Amino acid sequence: MADLPVPPAPARPGAASALGRYLRRNVALVVGLVLLGALTAFVGVGHLVVDTSKARPLSAPTLRPPSRQYPLGTDRQGRDLLAVMVAGTPLTLRIGFIAGVIGVGLGALLGFTAAYYRGATDAIIRGVVDVGLTVPGLLVLIIIAVSIKEGLTVDQMAIVVASLAWLSPTRAIRAQALSLRERGYVDVARLSGMRGPEIIVRELAPNLLPYLGATLVNAVSSAILASVFLEVLGLGPIDSPTLGMTLYWVNFNAALINGWWWWWAAPIVVILVVFLGLFFVTVGLDEVANPRLRRAV
Repeated sequence: MADLPVPPAPARPGAASALGRYLRRNVALVVGLVLLGALTAFVGVGHLVVDTSKARPLSAPTLRPPSRQYPLGTDRQGRDLLAVMVAGTPLTLRIGFIAGVIGVGLGALLGFTAAYYRGATDAIIRGVVDVGLTVPGLLVLIIIAVSIKEGLTVDQMAIVVASLAWLSPTRAIRAQALSLRERGYVDVARLSGMRGPEIIVRELAPNLLPYLGATLVNAVSSAILASVFLEVLGLGPIDSPTLGMTLYWVNFNAALINGWWWWWAAPIVVILVVFLGLFFVTVGLDEVANPRLRRAV
């Protein structure tokens, strides 16, 4: 009797198909990426079609409501608000990104060090972080910004915000690394002769990459919020058209009371898109980083 033909095994879905199914389930991540992508497209196309030199004072008629010539209107300083949004949004994101990277980078270094070495090292780092978290952060940032007599630049503003941005990531990363420290593969790495820094870089850090990504996005969002708060108080880079400084001039000129709604509407909408995008991306990445929320693709 002839052998029956063996039916071919069903083809396994490719990586692109699996990624597509995962993104359909992780709606929050998709929404966040779409919002941030739309904002990126707005800035990118804007730099091609908008004259950003009109973001400077006296470059346009003052207090013009939205029109065909000025889609977002102009402010009392004679700036085209569309040009201000195109030029200022990357500056605000730059502050948040620099502060977030510094904060998470330093927090990861201290958190992994404290969790792995324990003992006196852990006690000192944990003590400094606990004390730092009890101090009102915004008050400290205000004091630091006021103490700088010369006007702040965008990069200096990022450094000011980053001065406290490492505290929360240090505590959170230390807590995650403590659980990894007791895993079997870490013991095997010790027995194989690997030193502490090598174990942290090659064994602990790679297993926390999704969590570090979610922490970075959250840190960027917090840094942007802190920078906008300081700028609204007039403690930011006065000569830069950031979103926070735009709101400072809105408050300084009482645009809300005078009914110049287009002046404050534009930066608020952009800030709202930024925060919603970062929030949804954080929620989406949390599903990847948190085993309890992770679902099989």
